[in-house]
Amino acid sequence: MNAPATTELPVVVIGAGPTGLAAAAHLIDQGIEPLVLEAGRSAGAAVREWSHVRLFSTWGEVVDPAAEKLLAPTGWTRPDPAACPSGGDWAELYLQPLADVLGDRVRTGARVTGVSRAGRDRIVDADREQQPFVVHVAHADGREERVLARAVIDASGTWATPGPAGGSGLPALGEKAAADRITYRVPDLKDPAVRARYAGRRTAVIGSGASAFTALAYLADLAKSDDGAGTKGVWILRRGISGSTFGGGEADRLPARGALGLAAKAAVDDGHADAVTGFRTEAIERGTDGRLVLAGEDGRRLDAVDEVIVLTGFRPDLSFLDELRLGLDERLQAPVALAPLIDPNQHSCGTVHPHGHRELSHPEPGVYLVGMKSYGRAPTFLAMTGYEQVRSVAAAIAGDLASADRVELALPETGVCGGAGLFDAPDAQEADGGGCCAPAPQLVRLGAPATAGTAAERAQIPAGGCCGS
Repeated sequence: MNAPATTELPVVVIGAGPTGLAAAAHLIDQGIEPLVLEAGRSAGAAVREWSHVRLFSTWGEVVDPAAEKLLAPTGWTRPDPAACPSGGDWAELYLQPLADVLGDRVRTGARVTGVSRAGRDRIVDADREQQPFVVHVAHADGREERVLARAVIDASGTWATPGPAGGSGLPALGEKAAADRITYRVPDLKDPAVRARYAGRRTAVIGSGASAFTALAYLADLAKSDDGAGTKGVWILRRGISGSTFGGGEADRLPARGALGLAAKAAVDDGHADAVTGFRTEAIERGTDGRLVLAGEDGRRLDAVDEVIVLTGFRPDLSFLDELRLGLDERLQAPVALAPLIDPNQHSCGTVHPHGHRELSHPEPGVYLVGMKSYGRAPTFLAMTGYEQVRSVAAAIAGDLASADRVELALPETGVCGGAGLFDAPDAQEADGGGCCAPAPQLVRLGAPATAGTAAERAQIPAGGCCGS
């Protein structure tokens, strides 16, 4: 095939989540026709899977300006800008109305299985950049389709590819065999069946980010309830406990995010969870009673647990982009120009420099990874970052480089001096200015400051913590 590249073709946007739908809105604002392909059955399909979790960002921070402009003629108004929506609120009150306005430009049940240049595999140079992109789509009804595009914006996120329990980045030995006792999502303890699964049980929570905080807080609430007697959490950390383990607390400019960390700390301090530090899971073994024993790389074996919640982050699915020439950082799997700006060894989400189309570009012109997927394996992505990304990318595709390069974004500080990666070493020493130390691996019980519970209560919202993709 030797189809000419043409501006008459749509820009294919992969994923109808917050960033993907915002990309469509910005493309329309630039006079460019988008085609949004969503693998799920509805817009915001991934967000709906954590509908019970409350964001720590407010409505004022999770609505894209171009999307709001597109919604305005329908009479849509933004909910209380100071309130923090749940995932379900975000999907029903914003994402679905936006998808409805976009109409036939959004196709659900349409999974992208491959992207390439028309008539050119990854190897071929000849006239490569003059060819349109070809996108292969598998529909829910079994049909296959081939779509031509002038550019491709991949906003598919990372939700479908969570990290494993294994401390080496690979599944722990026995992890797949124990799948019936393991979940990679924050459980919805308001669901009676899910609640019964964890009530009165001993549950390991593996992870150190906002999702782990949420799970610990939920389990603590269950333990304090009438039907939750005997519920116990075991918090598994690959590093040690330090001043920044629980986030920025009252110093966080997103109060709900700070309160979330304090709620997790209270769960440990109040005895509803024990913290096991410096533990990297090597194997998950099933005992004769069906319970699970976690074995560490250092030879330790923990007391048996009934359930395991693995919240070790996410990673991008790059398989369907294999015929494209991407420039990705060897560690984070993020665009090479963006990676130094988001490296968790150096940055929290509040210290990431503004960035746009230039940092998101690849050796293959016209391809952009945006939203959570642009961060690769780096954590703590904020929705407002994705909205600014797609504003810049849409302007670049339209040829308005002055607007595309004018990237301005002020992110709320976390109150934490550094990122997660600095503190992985169990023998790390505390640095000046708020750095973090990690004691030798041990079971610890923390002393609660008098303000911890009060700060969590002041948030007046369920603990939650998805930044949004």
